[in-house]
Amino acid sequence: MSDIIEARGLVKRYGEVTALDGLDLTVPEGTVLGLLGPNGAGKTTAVRILTTLLRPDEGRAVVAGIDVTRDPQGVRSRIGLSGQYAAVDEHLTGFENLDMVGRLYGLGRARSRARARQLLERFSLAEAGDRPSKTYSGGMRRRLDLAAALVAEPPVLVLDEPTTGLDVRARQEMWDVIRELVGGGATLLLTTQYLEEADQLADDIIVIDRGRAIAHGTADDLKSQVGGERVELVLRDATDSRAAFAALATVATSEVQRSESGRTMGARVDSGQHALAQVLRQLEEARVEVVDIGLRRPTLDDVFLELTGHVAEEHEQTDERELVGTKEGS
Repeated sequence: MSDIIEARGLVKRYGEVTALDGLDLTVPEGTVLGLLGPNGAGKTTAVRILTTLLRPDEGRAVVAGIDVTRDPQGVRSRIGLSGQYAAVDEHLTGFENLDMVGRLYGLGRARSRARARQLLERFSLAEAGDRPSKTYSGGMRRRLDLAAALVAEPPVLVLDEPTTGLDVRARQEMWDVIRELVGGGATLLLTTQYLEEADQLADDIIVIDRGRAIAHGTADDLKSQVGGERVELVLRDATDSRAAFAALATVATSEVQRSESGRTMGARVDSGQHALAQVLRQLEEARVEVVDIGLRRPTLDDVFLELTGHVAEEHEQTDERELVGTKEGS
């Protein structure tokens, strides 16, 4: 399986701030790479370089066999880009938006119109296709934007935080669309700050923080770095928290964590089923009532916290989108 995207040592600076600090990544053909990290981690800067919107200060990137700095037009003809915000003309209908993109790609009148109708049907927008896109919901606009990225049937698709700002239902709908693309053999670079999204959609994940790749592997590979399962429980009465804490402490391989109320607590354990059974016995002997108790595998949220020391929503570095805006506006 050949690599359709390859980047080595990408560096991008804005004054004294380094947005990318030697980033390496590869995306084999027909796979999905999730570039995972919080706002400001450098994801959007990486996307801008790979899609020829920015030139790196150092490093090299090749997309579909073409160097992004030597032949940017050649790269653009082989990629589809759906950014963080739907890039649709709200005064045009859905059909007119897609038809316009086809014309810009040089598909010709007949092919552009046929492709527009095909994509409206594929993305469940056929009934709304002749309405102005300003009447579309947020989820519909994002689907239209993704459809526009597919008009020319590019071999590489770059999705930069495709579900940002969507509600849970619209996000699930977008995941279904992306899964359909993947099932059809598409090659995707997906950037996201939603850990669940990377877990659901990506074959391979690179965790990026402060412009550097800090971990690389499948979702299961990354979760294994945290190690072990967790026993978590919710007490009916917080007055039983001392007895429950003691029961968890006997099987815990890490510090027992509990909420401020004392009703919810959990700890990492080895031999999950055995540990759970032991805790249940001790709780029964101590006559402690629980509302809920069970085993939980590590999530990517746990991985990110373990790797970086902070949760995904927290970040000290200025968002690279602001940096780019400052740079371009100066």
